[in-house]
Amino acid sequence: MKELGLRERKRAETANALAETAFKLALEQGLDGFVVEDIVQRAGYSRRTFANYFSCKEEAVAKSALAFGGIDEMVEMLEQLPDDIPLVDILQRLMSMQLTVGLLWKMRELVSLSKKYPTLEPFILSVFHLLQLEAQTTLAALNKGRYSEEYVLILVGAFYGAILLVVNEDVNVLLPGQTAVEGQEAMTFDHYLGMTLGYLRNGF
Repeated sequence: MKELGLRERKRAETANALAETAFKLALEQGLDGFVVEDIVQRAGYSRRTFANYFSCKEEAVAKSALAFGGIDEMVEMLEQLPDDIPLVDILQRLMSMQLTVGLLWKMRELVSLSKKYPTLEPFILSVFHLLQLEAQTTLAALNKGRYSEEYVLILVGAFYGAILLVVNEDVNVLLPGQTAVEGQEAMTFDHYLGMTLGYLRNGF
């Protein structure tokens, strides 16, 4: 990982603006209620610029969950880690920066949208895969030969599998700011995260 240069930052800002505009339009009007031209007009860019970043409006909506840039703090945090820190602890710190409250809520909203508009689903899965691949690549770089390649893959895969259950609401986990439905048992996200990391450290 490396810090973004000025050119990369500007590209990231453009991608963010287009994706966020597409996401807001999807919430306001539904996926069938707008076209690419509506996105670029509201965001203040050209259709050609949109085509430089996204293949279609569905991809733009889904990629609103990604942070195109903003990795400088993550780079700084990872560079300060001691060499002997367990890989699970690195994953925990990485995820605390990547899986923000805003991202988790947005992923849930995207999943909800995809139930009404199935064409969105493959793009959401692609976004989730990109997040997982970013973590996988980062951990592999910080591993320094201490663990096998298979261990890194299994560790990241297991963690993201657990997070996907939360995003899809397959498990009754409350995101920060969410209140429980009366009569239904639910655990907080922090508790679920601690439980998941405990399993990864100590076994199932």
